Amino acid sequence: MNDAKKMLLKLRALYLFTGLAGGLFNPYLTTLLVHQGMSAGQVGMMMSLGTLLSIIVQPFWGYMVDRYRQTKLVLVCSIGMPAVLAYFYNVHIFALLVIVYTTSIIFSVTQSPIADSYAVTAAREGRTSYGTIRSLGSLGTALGGYAGGLYLSYFHITQLWLPFFIFSAAGVAMVLTLSNKSDSYRTTVSLTEGFKKMLGNRNFLWFLVACFFVNQTLTAYNSFFVLSFQEAGGSFSMVGFALLLASMTNVPSMLLAAKIIAKLGRERTLVIAAFAYALRWAVQWLFPYPPVMIGIQALHGLSFGLFYVAAVEYVANVSGKDMQATGQSVFNMVFVGLGGIIGNLLNGFLYNAGGAQLMYLACTVSAIMGLLLLHGVNKRSRSLQGH
Repeated sequence: MNDAKKMLLKLRALYLFTGLAGGLFNPYLTTLLVHQGMSAGQVGMMMSLGTLLSIIVQPFWGYMVDRYRQTKLVLVCSIGMPAVLAYFYNVHIFALLVIVYTTSIIFSVTQSPIADSYAVTAAREGRTSYGTIRSLGSLGTALGGYAGGLYLSYFHITQLWLPFFIFSAAGVAMVLTLSNKSDSYRTTVSLTEGFKKMLGNRNFLWFLVACFFVNQTLTAYNSFFVLSFQEAGGSFSMVGFALLLASMTNVPSMLLAAKIIAKLGRERTLVIAAFAYALRWAVQWLFPYPPVMIGIQALHGLSFGLFYVAAVEYVANVSGKDMQATGQSVFNMVFVGLGGIIGNLLNGFLYNAGGAQLMYLACTVSAIMGLLLLHGVNKRSRSLQGH
């Protein structure tokens, strides 16, 4: 087995282990914090603050990696620090819980963009696709969520830190075995110059705006699907199946993403994925019945899974070799950070004001707006290529 294939194998293991850790721990963190004495309002406020903080620190982490080439060190800290701190969620001290969560966010927020920049480079060198690596993360998340439920049926929720720590430690071990090849050069571009270069690209700027309109709708699934599903008459057992179905569909979508992108191009693939987002919300708006709401989750892979892979590869192409981590950090800052904050606030307001149907209608409109912007990005890219 040559070095490139060994690197790909290690990265796939890294994504699998971190996916298992996150899938097992993150969905139950709110329940754990409430168990420790925090109110739902306090948890929501703390998590919103954490998301805002992630927007602020992401570009600086990316710049540090691009400028000083400490990819492995930053990646180890992003996985290891939250794992070590997870034990302290068991302490019944409000201030300490806030400190633990905030510190974990500061470190963990850089995990996805840094790992993605590593994976994109390794995929190119190994002559494969980023999706074949990232799909293992989705598989791990799906299996981790299911395993977390089984674990909590036998152990108390305050013991959830242990499997999270074990899988995270396995992820750290994988990072330590990775090659230092990507740390062999430093960029001479400053953070300000890097931002000006990327945001001065009009197509990239419109791409970010489109990503915001598309992905803010995902909070309707991440934060409000369980509520809307129960409101429609669904049971907890059916919810579990729907969530598992949604996560599992990411795997084939990400595996096939390379072939789709190779045939259609990154921009057209993004347009198709945005259409899948709009269709997903429109069906739930028009047909609010549990069986339909379960079945439509099969579009999760075609919407989020395909969109994310195409977007990461688009950012990698636009950022250039010397700004990979910074580019992915800016993308995550908008796609996950800003989209998450505004999406949760907006969809929470809409849900309270008019129920799930108003929320899904607004999500349909937002996804269509993103689709139209991406269509414009696609036309402009083709025009520039023609010249």
